[in-house]
Amino acid sequence: MGRAVWAGHKPLNATLLVALALGLGACRKEAEAPSQPSAAAQQASPQPMEEGAPATVDQPAVPELKDTFESSASYIFGVSYAPGINQYPGLARHVWNYVQAARKDTEVAAGDGPQAGAGNAPHELSLTFSQVIKTPDLVVIAADGNRYTGGAHGEPLVERYVWLPKQDRLLDAASLIPDAAGWQAVSAAARESLRTAVSLRADAESLPPEQREQMVRQAGKMIDEGTEPDPANFTRFVPVLDANGKVTALRFVFPPYQVGPYAEGTQQVEVPAAVLLPHVAPDYRGLFTGGAPAVAN
Repeated sequence: MGRAVWAGHKPLNATLLVALALGLGACRKEAEAPSQPSAAAQQASPQPMEEGAPATVDQPAVPELKDTFESSASYIFGVSYAPGINQYPGLARHVWNYVQAARKDTEVAAGDGPQAGAGNAPHELSLTFSQVIKTPDLVVIAADGNRYTGGAHGEPLVERYVWLPKQDRLLDAASLIPDAAGWQAVSAAARESLRTAVSLRADAESLPPEQREQMVRQAGKMIDEGTEPDPANFTRFVPVLDANGKVTALRFVFPPYQVGPYAEGTQQVEVPAAVLLPHVAPDYRGLFTGGAPAVAN
């Protein structure tokens, strides 16, 4: 069975969870806006140029990524990058593209929003890119941040990048598990783990039977919608490694709204290698514990 993890949030009161779940539909429209490109979408970005090649309109040069902070009366922008990220130009390009897209969306909102006058909070974009894993085979960068463009709270920004240094490319979910049966297996494992966690929370609340049933039903609907067996729902993942640097599981990361209300924060589920390996593409089986390396033709 997988394991669900809630990062940095206390368990919700069950009555509040039900109320939040019932109002999820309106919130989800905000979260599903195309302002947070997925890792799979970024895989389609142009690949980095060779050193010294001239920049073109279609392939602009990526500047060295440096920590940045800017502020004005209507706009605050801050981003920090993981040390050493510039040594992987292809990875730096994906990160740079993500930052530029997020910044553009925030600037557009700041330009359109009612920011004039005292008492109005400025629009804000803050992002931190941290290195989660660095081995000869894998470099993993986590992006976490927040964008505020008005309203009761900001929009969480969550992204994960799994870089293959030897292949000089990003590993995306659709390439890692290329068949529908694999995503059925991942979906089933994720749903079981998330639903079990909801049931345990409901039991801990000692809810009346009707209220418990409503809580579990509403949470289950959100979980099922956010874990449909489609790689687009599992683009954010982090390998879990053993002492030898082999992948023992994948930790799939779900931003707020995907499998639960905003107040539950980012949720994570680990799917073990035993579930994944039968469906992993041959080129990547060697990354996993128990997976034989691909045989060269």
